[in-house]
Amino acid sequence: MSATLEKAAMNPVYRKRLLTHRIGIALSVAAMSVGLLVLAWILLTLIIKGFGALSINMFTQTTPAPGSEGGGLINAIFGSMMIVGLSTLISTPIGILAGIYLAEYGEENKIANITRFVTDIMLSAPSIVIGMFVWAMYVATTKHYSGYAGSIALALIAIPVVVRTTDNMLRLVPNSLLEAAFALGAPRWKVAMMVRLRAVKAGVITGVLLAVARVSGETAPLLFTALNNQFFSSDMNAPMANLPVVIYGFAMSPYDNWRELAWGGALLVTFSVLALNIISRTVFAQKAPN
Repeated sequence: MSATLEKAAMNPVYRKRLLTHRIGIALSVAAMSVGLLVLAWILLTLIIKGFGALSINMFTQTTPAPGSEGGGLINAIFGSMMIVGLSTLISTPIGILAGIYLAEYGEENKIANITRFVTDIMLSAPSIVIGMFVWAMYVATTKHYSGYAGSIALALIAIPVVVRTTDNMLRLVPNSLLEAAFALGAPRWKVAMMVRLRAVKAGVITGVLLAVARVSGETAPLLFTALNNQFFSSDMNAPMANLPVVIYGFAMSPYDNWRELAWGGALLVTFSVLALNIISRTVFAQKAPN
C-alpha cells in the first residue's frame, strides 16, 4: 500500500493536482480571513462608537434641531417599528399564501412558473428601484410622503423572501404524510393548510423573521416614501421618522451630537437584525421532516 502511494506521489500529474489543491485551499483561507478581519473591524468600530452614544436621552427625546444640543431617537425608533410592523402584516399573509400556491400548483400551470420567476427577480431587485416604483405609484398620486408608502415599499421587498422560504419549506414535507391525509378523505386545501403548512410552521416563521431583518435596515426605499419627521408622530398618512433615514442624514451632518446619534442608531439597527437572525436560527430552527 505504501509503495503504491509513493509511486502515485512521483506521478507529475498527481503532484500538479496536489499543488493546485493546496493553492486553492490557501487562497480560500486567505480570502475568508480577510473577510472576517474586515467584518470584525466594522463591528468593533460600531460597538465602540455606538455604545458611547447610548444614553437615556436616546430613548426619551426626539431628534434634535440643527445646531441644538442633546436629543434622542425615540421618534425614529417608534416610526421604524410602525413602518416595519405594518409591512410585516402586509407581506406575511401574501407571502405565505403565494408560497402555498407555488408548492401545491407550481408544477401544474404556467402562472405558478411565472410567479416563481417574478419572485426570483424581485429577490435581486435593488431596493432603490422598489422605492422609486412606490413613489411613482403612491406618493406621486397622494402628493405627500407617508408611513403607509414606506410600509408598502418594505412589504414589496419582504414578500419575495417569505414566498421563497414558504415554497422551499413546504416542498420538504414527505409525500407519505400528504398521501396519508388524502387517504383519510381530506380535501386538498385542508391538507395544504392543516397538514403541510403545520409540519413546517417553524421554517415558515423563520422566513418571516428573516424578511423582517432584511427590511429593517433599508434606507433607499424610505427616502422616496416615508422620508423623515423631526417630531414624534403616529400618523402613518404623513411623513414619519425612521432609523435608517435618520442615520443616513445624521451621519453626513456637521454636528457632533447628530453624528453621535447616528452611531447609536446604527448600533440599535445592527443588534436588532442580529437578534432576529439568532431567534430565527435557534428558537425556530427545524430540520426537514422525516
